[in-house]
Amino acid sequence: QVQLVESGGGFVQAAGSLRLSCAASTRSFSAYTMGWFRQAPGKEREFVARIGLSGSSTAYTDSVKGRFTISRDNAKNTVYLQMNSLKPEDTAVYYCAAGLGLRRGVTPRSYDIWGQGTQVTVDS
Repeated sequence: QVQLVESGGGFVQAAGSLRLSCAASTRSFSAYTMGWFRQAPGKEREFVARIGLSGSSTAYTDSVKGRFTISRDNAKNTVYLQMNSLKPEDTAVYYCAAGLGLRRGVTPRSYDIWGQGTQVTVDS
């Protein structure tokens, strides 16, 4: 069973930056579409970004376009989320997700495997 382990969350001032990492325990990492979701208290889990198998295809939710960048290193079985110009409304638990094959969905059910989440808190 593939496991995903996120890291890199923390506390940051508004306008600051963080980089999240998600390491996957599989030799077939390049066969998975990878995504990042987030969930704020009292809210549903929402799509943030996804990246295709080779890394050439990406998609973002509108609220993070131009500020967040998703990338992957298939040699290291790791996906990243670089978050710049952070805002208080970005505060949430961020989850890494994996879906076998090419996935284009932006809902949680589009992905099969989830990490445990990492907290990101942005202070104003």
